[in-house]
Amino acid sequence: MIRWTIDRIVHFRPGEFVKAGLDQFGFHTRTGQYYAIEHRRHFLGLVGDDDRVTWTVAPQPVLPGVPNIHADLSFPMYVDVLADDTLVVSNFGNARLFRIDPRRMTADLLIDGHQLGMVDMGNAVVDDAGLIWVNEVKGCRVWRFDHEGRPVQTLGDGIPGFQPHAVAFEEVRFGWIYDLRRGHDGNVYVLDSKNFALRVIDIGARTVRIVAGSGTPGYTGDGGDARSATFGSDSAAQFDGPISLSLDEAGNAFVGDRFNHVVRMIERASGIITTIAGHPGSHSERASDPSEHDPLRVNLPEISSLDYERGCLFVPTDLARGSGDLIVLRKS
Repeated sequence: MIRWTIDRIVHFRPGEFVKAGLDQFGFHTRTGQYYAIEHRRHFLGLVGDDDRVTWTVAPQPVLPGVPNIHADLSFPMYVDVLADDTLVVSNFGNARLFRIDPRRMTADLLIDGHQLGMVDMGNAVVDDAGLIWVNEVKGCRVWRFDHEGRPVQTLGDGIPGFQPHAVAFEEVRFGWIYDLRRGHDGNVYVLDSKNFALRVIDIGARTVRIVAGSGTPGYTGDGGDARSATFGSDSAAQFDGPISLSLDEAGNAFVGDRFNHVVRMIERASGIITTIAGHPGSHSERASDPSEHDPLRVNLPEISSLDYERGCLFVPTDLARGSGDLIVLRKS
């Protein structure tokens, strides 16, 4: 059984970007580089070995003395790497996907989602074949593009729906999709949040099946089959349901169960779900105690944008008045 300890807790005051070599919302790519993303300030930056920002991508320069690559980012969501080592950056605010070439310090528009009829754009991940998978959040669809940004395939017809059994690509429907990640098995994992479920797009079998979630809200299932578990809900929230996802090198999945204020792990080998951090009594006004050692005692009021890298799970959470915490969990 995997056990988790707290490696460190970093508190971010309003406006703080990189602190102690970390950003509140950062992502490690498969090439080992670390990118910090400022969703609401519309930029991202490469964090170098000296824990400083090497360059940024933004509509205009944002950090004094730091080179900037001009791109019309609008609420950037995720960054991944293409086969030629250029980057793709998805944007929820304008449904655009940009390709960034750090060597030439250039950016070009690869996909204009609105021109294709996309409602919005969530994450963008690159599969083993070098193709790009993009999810619509409210549009309830998943798209597959080639490396030049041409549509190859669309899963879902835009009508919200849910199937608790495995279905073919041509039949699948989703609810609002809040997160999309590539697994180390080469498949693509979808957090089908309005359906309170984690599903996997099996590229080889051309099917979509349930990994976790029964399709109903709640906080049940720990210690049992993840497919029978329930995730948290707040019907008054704009984005209801579990909101963030990550996977490790063994295929274990981690879900930010936002409205239960916990992180839950689905073990690949057994299919069992457990809570590994947080507790239902979390409070939006209270930062986590930096001296805390028990993951089940940390305060996780609004979990967002999980990231996993080399035995560590990075758990960002928003607090009141624009501040936030980053809790780093380590496998022990």
